[in-house]
Order: sequence, then C-alpha cells, then structure tokens
Amino acid sequence: MVLNKAGREIPQPYAEQHGIYEGELAHITTYKEASRTIKPVKPGETKLLADIREAIERTGLTDGMTISFHHHFREGDFVMNMVLAEIAAMGIKDISIAPSSIANVHEPLIEHIKNGVVTQITSSGLRDKVGAAISSRIMDKPVIIRSHGGRARAIAAGDIHIDVAFLGAPSSDAYGNANGTKGKATCGSLGYAMIDAKYADQVVIITDTLVPYPNAPASISQTDVDFVVEVESIGDPAGIAKGATRFTKNPKELLIAENAAKVITASPYYKEGFSFQTGTGGSSLAVTRFIKEKMLADGIKAGFVLGGITNAMVDLLKEGLTEKIIDVQDFDHPSAVSLGENDAHCEIDANMYASPLSKGAVVNQLDTAVLSALEVDTDFNVNVITGSDGVLRGASGGHSDTSMACKMSLVIAPLIRGRIPTFVDRVNTVVTPGDSVDVVVTEIGIAINPKRTDLLEHFKHIDVPQYTIAELKDKAYQIVGTPEPIAYGEHVVALIEYRDGSLIDVVYNV
Repeated sequence: MVLNKAGREIPQPYAEQHGIYEGELAHITTYKEASRTIKPVKPGETKLLADIREAIERTGLTDGMTISFHHHFREGDFVMNMVLAEIAAMGIKDISIAPSSIANVHEPLIEHIKNGVVTQITSSGLRDKVGAAISSRIMDKPVIIRSHGGRARAIAAGDIHIDVAFLGAPSSDAYGNANGTKGKATCGSLGYAMIDAKYADQVVIITDTLVPYPNAPASISQTDVDFVVEVESIGDPAGIAKGATRFTKNPKELLIAENAAKVITASPYYKEGFSFQTGTGGSSLAVTRFIKEKMLADGIKAGFVLGGITNAMVDLLKEGLTEKIIDVQDFDHPSAVSLGENDAHCEIDANMYASPLSKGAVVNQLDTAVLSALEVDTDFNVNVITGSDGVLRGASGGHSDTSMACKMSLVIAPLIRGRIPTFVDRVNTVVTPGDSVDVVVTEIGIAINPKRTDLLEHFKHIDVPQYTIAELKDKAYQIVGTPEPIAYGEHVVALIEYRDGSLIDVVYNV
C-alpha cells in the first residue's frame, strides 16, 4: 500500500499505474496533447447511414476497442442502450466504454458486463442499480471515476483514447453539423460531447431530427464527424430534468440555502461583476433565489454564472442580473431554449469548463461555488460517490474541479439525512480533498476551514452561527449515534482519480 496526501492507502499496482494524489497542483505540468486518426471524406461521399448497425460496421469497431457517449440526456437517454444492444447482437466483446456519466436508465449495461460485452468503464458517476451492481463485484477491472475536468484532461492527454464516439444530437444535418437547441429532444449545451468529437478517431452522430444543410450554429462541426445516423428517438426530454430542478419547500433545505446565501453575500467576493456557480436540487436552487433577492436589494449585477444551468440562472439573465451565462450542460428545458435564443448565453466544452491541463479553465475565473455532499469529515474531505453503505451511487461531476479552482467554495449539506450523519470522523471515499473546501454550510450554521484564516477574520460578525467541523460532527453523532464501520471486501471495484489523474482513493466491494 502507498499512502497519499489525502491519507488514503492506494494498492501498490494502482499507485504505480496512475500515480497518487500529492496535492492540488502537484501534477499540473506541461504535456503533449493527444493525436487522433483522421479518415478524410472526399467530395460526393455521403456520411448518412441507414442505421446504427451500419455505423458500427463502417467504423470497423471490433473487440477490445473503446467507445464513448455523453450524458446530456441524463435519465432520458436512449443512445447508449441502443448502441450497446446492437454491439452485443453483433457478437462484439471486450469493449471499454467512456461515457461522461452513467444514469439509472442505463441498467441494461449490467447484462452487457455479465455477458463480457463491456469489460472496462471510465465515467464521472454510477447511479443506483448500475453502481450497486459494480459494488457487488460484477467486473474484474475497477471502474475509473473521473471528474468532468479530469475526464477532459484524460482525453486531451491521451489517457483515454476513444476509438469511436457515439454522440446523440437533438439536431444534425447529413454532413454532421450538430447542436442541442433544435429538434424533438433538445438538451441544450453539448459541452461534454464536444471534447469527444474533437479527440475520437471516429465520430458517429445519432439524431432524431435531420435538418437541411447547414445546421447552424454547430456545437459539433462536420469537420469532426465521420457518420450520421437518423433514428426514431434519441431520448426523452422529460428525463433531462428528472430530479434536477426540484424547487424546495423543505424548511431544512431552505435554512441551508439561506445560510449559504448569507455567506456568499457577506464575503469579500460579493461585489459588482462577481461570479458564481450553484448546482441542482432543492437547496442549491434556493441559494440562487436568495442571492437574487440580495442582488436586487443591493443593485449588484454578476459578471457571469457558470455550470450546469437551470431556469433559476436563466431568470438572472432575463432580469439583467448577470452579463453572461457560461454553459457546459443544461438541466431543464428553459435553459436549452435560452441557449438557442440568447447571445449572452454561451456554450463551452468540458475542456474549457474545468480541465486542469487546459490553457485556462473557466473555473479558474470563478469567485464562489456551491457544492453538495454525501459526507464531510473532520478534515473537510468530501464524499459524493459512495453512500453510507459504501455502495457506488453518485458522481464526481465537477466537484473537485470547481472547489479547487474557485476563490471560495461552499459545501452545503444537512447535519443528518434520515438517521445517517452527514458529518463523520472519516468519509467512506474522498473525492474532493479538504484543502479545496473553504466553508461548510448546514441548517444550524457554518464551519470555516481553519486554513482560510482570511475568511475566519472576515466572517467574525456574520449573522450565521459558526462551529468547528468537529463540533458539527459531534452534533450529528449526538442525534443519531456513531455510525458502524462498513464491512468491505478485498476487491477494488473503483479507482477515484483526482482531477490531475492521480489516485485520491479507491473503493472496495461490499
């Protein structure tokens, strides 16, 4: 075993293969960008194919190759299941998949793993049934979990080499110009698909809305596309917003949101032209609403808002409270509509969003970010990937990217969930190291990372109760008791990469 800087033991073979986490900036260095194979398309040649099977045949996909997908359709995605079903029917085996994330709708993946069709996975997250199956050890090789910025880094650096990217697009012309703002299943930004299109050897656009040439603006350009396939349906738009845009009336969530908004608007970063990112879900959406009220009262306008975009942020733009929306992913239909209609609503790819090896990610310009947590420990380490039972059920997302790069990160979480403490002595899995977390916000008050002596001084008189992180943990344990340790097995089912590609933790089977 090798001990990394987050205090986690990494098995020697994986430590040698990936390197270990040695600090937030330890592995940010000059690198040679990956190359790809280009097959030129000659005048008169068509890219439009009859179906997915023909696309698989024409790309020459064979055993052992790597394919990728994006997750902009979230729980409404049909594309991954369609493609993997056809690959299985053709008898192709030993495929590695590199989707930007995996949702519960991808439950058919479990049988493809058991049947040897899929033997390796890298992704940002694993939800519900798929995560539980992986945790029960249905794969020989561990899944590699990467942040959104870490995945973009890995693709650009060649750690992930994509042989064929199968990219669902709400609209495309027959030459491959594609976007997410037109069509029957609009998802808005294609930010996570754009990085795949740029680096994959071959790119197949799968659409259910074929439009006349040229389809503009093009999120994905014809110069990156090999083939186009039209299908009946690529996804259910209702699944894009599932669980993401829940406006809360829960008193606990509203207290958390109000406390977070107080911290942001009392911070040294709250001034004309400030920038922020909030996530999805009840508390995060409420934070945006509370900040909006304060901005209106103070006559302050944001320079930009960032991230997975919701209608709450679109409202800020409509009401003149932000100059720009910078958008890598949309979580609801109004956001997708806004991207298509408003020049101040700007689409970016994952590399520009959060890659630590880009020539300057947008997260580097971010003043503050509001992030969620499944667990936080007394060293401020955050777990967003495994549940209290140790089972894979979450996603790394942009958590470690934004928390490290922004000027002030806020992690919001209730003191307990049900009968389970959110604040613990030691998180099950470290995804974001404590060095990247500045303020933790709960319904009863906040805890400021002692390393941020500037914030401790600045917030001396803030109208929010303050505790140490150990005091929050003690209060949680007083309510529900000390949690029992999880009985893990000895088989590593997941490797958790920090955004720079080094291993910050591993997950064992349960």
